[in-house]
Formats: sequence, structure tokens, C-alpha cells
Amino acid sequence: MRDDLLDPRAVRLHESAPDRDAAIRLCGRVLVEVGAVTEPYVEAMLERERSISTYVGEGVAIPHGTAASKEDIERDAICVVRFPGGVDWDGEQVTLCVGIAARQGGHVPLLAALAEILLDPDRAKALREATEVSQVIKELT
Repeated sequence: MRDDLLDPRAVRLHESAPDRDAAIRLCGRVLVEVGAVTEPYVEAMLERERSISTYVGEGVAIPHGTAASKEDIERDAICVVRFPGGVDWDGEQVTLCVGIAARQGGHVPLLAALAEILLDPDRAKALREATEVSQVIKELT
């Protein structure tokens, strides 16, 4: 994965959220804070989740906006937000959210690259258990 996609400030490893929507909002806020998206993108992430779950298995969700929200993206980026206590995600326990913002179809290769990493049980486990930003960046780049 391109190493310019993950700003170290977009890695949050000790977060908590009462529910799925709060976790998605937190991911969206992180993307806003690093200048990757504008505020409306956060709502688009929630809208996407209502139409189809972004839970991908192994305790991981990959929230992202809808196709209509592309104009709210300033630059391609990801954020990594870890919830050590877990978040109920429609009956699944999510401990890691990788939020995605990508323009012009960029989310498809990004999702493919993430899937490759997350389907490797050792790498997925390393990400879920990471306590240092450097560990996350190493696994994703």
C-alpha cells in the first residue's frame, strides 16, 4: 500500500466507542482532522454502513463513504482506529477500524490492498494488537 496514505496522526490505538455509529463517526473525525475529507463525508460513512455493513471479519471493519460523497474527499487517505474493548458491530465484535477516503475509484485498489493484509492472519493479528503507531505503519506499508 502507498505509504503516503497513512498519516501517523491518523492512527489511534486506544479508543473506545459505545456503538458502531460512534466508532464510524470517530473514524470520520480522524479523516477530517488530517485534512483528507470534509465534514459531510462523516455522514456519508454512516449512510454507507446503513446500506451495507463494512465489517470484513477477524474483528475488522473498513468504513468508507458512498459513491456520492467523492466530492467531500480532499485526498486519498486511511485512518486506523483501534478499540481494545471492542465495539458491537451488528452482533460482531470489532476491535479495529480502517477508515478509507479515496477519490475516482481509488477505494477499489485500496480495499484490495487492505484485504490482502487483513486476510493474512498474522498481519491482521499484529494490527489488532498494535500498541505503537510505528507497528501499524510497518504492517500497512
